[in-house]
Amino acid sequence: MKKKDEEWALFWCTLLHPALFGEVSPEETQGFLKKLASEDHIFPDGTRRKPSVSTLRRKLRTYQKEGFEALARRRRSDRGKSRTRSQETIARAVELKRDQPRRSHVTLNKFLQAEGKGRIPKSTLYRHLKEAGATRWKLGVVKEPVRCRWTYEHTHDLWVGDFEEGPYALSHEDVVPTHLSAFIDCHSRDVVEARYYFRQNLDILIDSLLRAWATHGASSKLYLDQAKIYTSRPLRAACYALNIELLHRKAGDPAGGGLIEKFFQTAQSQFEAEVRAGPILTLEELNRAFSAWLEMTYRREPSTETGEAPRERYEKGLTVLRQVDMEKALAYFMRRLQRTVHRDFSDVQLDARFYRVEKGLRGDRVEVRYDPFSSPDTVLLYSLAGEYLGKGHLHQREKGEPADAPPPQKPKYNYLDLLVRQHDEELRAKAQGIDYRRALSERAWPFHAFVKTLAQLLGRKGGPSAFSAGELEALKKIFNRHSGLTEPQLLEAFERAPEKTFPHIAYELQQLEARKEP
Repeated sequence: MKKKDEEWALFWCTLLHPALFGEVSPEETQGFLKKLASEDHIFPDGTRRKPSVSTLRRKLRTYQKEGFEALARRRRSDRGKSRTRSQETIARAVELKRDQPRRSHVTLNKFLQAEGKGRIPKSTLYRHLKEAGATRWKLGVVKEPVRCRWTYEHTHDLWVGDFEEGPYALSHEDVVPTHLSAFIDCHSRDVVEARYYFRQNLDILIDSLLRAWATHGASSKLYLDQAKIYTSRPLRAACYALNIELLHRKAGDPAGGGLIEKFFQTAQSQFEAEVRAGPILTLEELNRAFSAWLEMTYRREPSTETGEAPRERYEKGLTVLRQVDMEKALAYFMRRLQRTVHRDFSDVQLDARFYRVEKGLRGDRVEVRYDPFSSPDTVLLYSLAGEYLGKGHLHQREKGEPADAPPPQKPKYNYLDLLVRQHDEELRAKAQGIDYRRALSERAWPFHAFVKTLAQLLGRKGGPSAFSAGELEALKKIFNRHSGLTEPQLLEAFERAPEKTFPHIAYELQQLEARKEP
């Protein structure tokens, strides 16, 4: 499915979301579809219009019978034909609607046809009714929906996920803040996946979620907040393809995230407090200790809400395990880039790596898809129209290489199998899960030198090891606030400080900077 078709499929799934996942009963489905058809919607092509009930019903049946990928845009049969109507006819329709706000487009058209004014298509009719303020909503017929309380009786009925700021960790002689990504099962309060990372972005979310799916299978529902990464196209497409209902917390409604926030508070008070009191840890050491705390303490202690240990309740409430096709899931998270095939070498370039392609594609513009979590030896090639063109194989381009070099042999193993295996192996070896480059500000006096000097002034032995993790966090914040800090400035501030404590030293540094300003 090419990107534009995927956007159309996502549009229909989002529009029909309540009907797809049982929020609307079968008896209420017809009314729900009629309500959708009476409202304007912004379609993927940028136009604002109303879908017909028959179209909505057809899309609903298509998803239920054939799944997400069967939803694709189809051209209207009357594309290009004029659908304009006279202002007199539109004014009459508005008048009839105001006379009885509950009149449907069918009833309005019967009036118009009886008066010899012809029939107005439903989408056109309701567009003009909305402009005239004569829709059911504008006329006060439709009321606000009733908010119901959620209840979940089984394990994996609903997962709740979010990010939270974590303690600082040691990285190449620097102290860097971490972020905790976690998913928790609503029924059992058990953590299905949680670990610390140096960043919080879409790649981190995907890494965390793929780990949860690989271990526990898929949940029926997934509840996240309104952050950009949680509403991204790849995540929405993957959830629809795996039949996972993706829910989002309403803006300004913090109560909806109380479950995951409670877990974060528990982790901060029981685990992170101990981390900050001890020596600074690397990210790998932090995650190893966190996994031990989850298994030995959190999962075994009874929850104050359920009265049962999360792991015990998880096992009792487990009725079905929905295995995830990891190949299918990874396909939606592949990164897509457009490249032009080199005319001489018949290859494409990605991050200083070259991939040999079929000679018939020389000079063509293609879309390259690859797994961003590993360094694959093979990539997938598609035309800009979404047609599969084959694979590109990693090769070493050399100067003077003949243009007609023979193509590489067909790989022995399936590419997607290789992706899944590489993903599991690399993420197991690296706690941060993905490859990235740290962006550090270049300073004349590095942080580790600052810490070592201060330790000597305070009569402590060692560099970062002379301070606890909590003290290093405080020193890192002081260091970042004074971007031009030098060793002589620290020595002067230390001498001026009436008490040799962090707050007094920080205050004297601030006074030194203030005296330098014009």
